[in-house]
Amino acid sequence: MRIKFNIMTHNPTPGTPPRILFVCLGNICRSPAAEGVMRAIVDEQDPAPDCWDIDSAGTGRYHIGELPDHRMRLHARRRGLDLTHHCRQVTASDFDDFDLIIGMDDSNLSNLRRIAPSPEAEKKIHAMSEFFSPSAHYDYVPDPYYEGAEGFELVLDLLQDGCQNLYDRIRNAPETIL
Repeated sequence: MRIKFNIMTHNPTPGTPPRILFVCLGNICRSPAAEGVMRAIVDEQDPAPDCWDIDSAGTGRYHIGELPDHRMRLHARRRGLDLTHHCRQVTASDFDDFDLIIGMDDSNLSNLRRIAPSPEAEKKIHAMSEFFSPSAHYDYVPDPYYEGAEGFELVLDLLQDGCQNLYDRIRNAPETIL
């Protein structure tokens, strides 16, 4: 059974897929990686992966239309992920199109709150770190843009953990994120 997360009423509606938007600053590293990780988890573990709507966007306008950063694509490819998303900027209409809007850090969350068209829409915003295992020892997803290979690997590790936990909560206890 598919569940649609209707954050505004806190009442899941059976029969429609979850709609998840991952958001970072430029939509070239963290959020497209989260999208790719989540898609891979859904493809591997869900009996109807095509029913899910997973996307990513950035709060900035820096890289619209571009592929994700080549370093992130390289590190993701080593893990079997193909990041083909073209960068876009988050818009107010995304709050109508998605049930969960997941920011990577406090700055992204603050920007998302400014964009949210209503208090009800703002309730759809969650931090990616809400889904980390306690052993992660991070309360945000660090931006690897100015880091070396270790930064990209750390981000992918955090996203693998967080996205798996997010998937498990959606499948087993959706009311915990409503």
